[in-house]
Amino acid sequence: MVENADGYCRESDTDWRHHRVTLEDLCLSQEEFLRRHLGPRRSPVFLPVCVSFLLIFLVGAVGNALTCAVIAGNKVMHTPTNYYLFSLAVSDLLVLLLGMPLELYEMWSNYPFLFGQWGCHFKTFLFETVCFASILNVTALSVERYVAVVHPLRAKYVVTRAHAKRVILALWAASMLCAVPNTSLHGIRLESRFGHQLPESATCTLIKPTWIYNLVIQVTTGVFFLLPMLTISVLYLLIGLQLRREKMMRVIEAKSGLDRNGYSSTQKVRHRQVTKMLCVLVVVFGICWAPFHADRLMWSFIKEWTESQKHMFECVHILSGVFFYLSSVVNPILYNLMSTRFREMFREVACRRGRRGYSPSVTRVTRLTLRSTVCEAPPGLGALGSEGEDGPREQETAAP
Repeated sequence: MVENADGYCRESDTDWRHHRVTLEDLCLSQEEFLRRHLGPRRSPVFLPVCVSFLLIFLVGAVGNALTCAVIAGNKVMHTPTNYYLFSLAVSDLLVLLLGMPLELYEMWSNYPFLFGQWGCHFKTFLFETVCFASILNVTALSVERYVAVVHPLRAKYVVTRAHAKRVILALWAASMLCAVPNTSLHGIRLESRFGHQLPESATCTLIKPTWIYNLVIQVTTGVFFLLPMLTISVLYLLIGLQLRREKMMRVIEAKSGLDRNGYSSTQKVRHRQVTKMLCVLVVVFGICWAPFHADRLMWSFIKEWTESQKHMFECVHILSGVFFYLSSVVNPILYNLMSTRFREMFREVACRRGRRGYSPSVTRVTRLTLRSTVCEAPPGLGALGSEGEDGPREQETAAP
């Protein structure tokens, strides 16, 4: 997490320019001097955090790799909704495979930072990009759900695979662009002693004025967390109201004997299943990312730190790191728990029992479709290739 390097030297970030060499500094060895001004070389919580991170890494890497394999390797899973889930899985894999090793190394040896200026920029850019891309993916996914449920006629032309690909490319490009400001504020800082800079003191941290960093953090937290979460909450509220109205209409139709559209009912059941899973995903996403943004906001708003605030910040900082990576693990677990189709295909890929390119029989498609949450009829069975929600056509084609 991009905050981690800053977390170990926050006290010095505000005071280092005013640091004066004291007589006591002259009597210290170099290691004692570095410890006094940069803190301990190894984090005191390295061992428990390392064990937690390794467990998260194993589960998250395997789960997200399976998610990518299932979606990419099976045409039946090529739906707009699943494209967004694939993009989320890629974001999580980037964090786990590239970000987590860097953070663990920094916790093991907080200084010197061995990867130089470009390595520091890469680390900051990576975390900022995946942070923004994840929330934009979830927001776009929620908008897609809203259109599919509340405006089903428009969804036939808007919620398509081609449109989803364009949106995903655009949101990744926007995430990279918006990651540049904070990346430019970070770099390598060296401590000086006796007029000489110490290479052993190299840290990847904030090197620009603190007020600029505070402004960037406050703006990005508002734009890339608070506003999207508010938007998502409103969208799912509207979706819930629409599903409630549809349920009431079905009850009325059933009582009056007017329910003649079985295909439509099947599609609405699928809408509810997909929406339920994605709603849980959004709630878990918000819970996992809230400590991360609270950590950044605490640092940007508090000017003079008391001992209790420092202790609270240390706790929030560690908690935010664990939850940050935990968010990369929960999505595949949710898919497995709440989607029959994902669960079947996870098992197929993991156990390597099926042929390459999973192709269930027509009867199997029908059975899984009725209980599935995110699926689509395979091309060639009559499904509209560019439409994300095609439950009636799926059922009609698969029927004997």
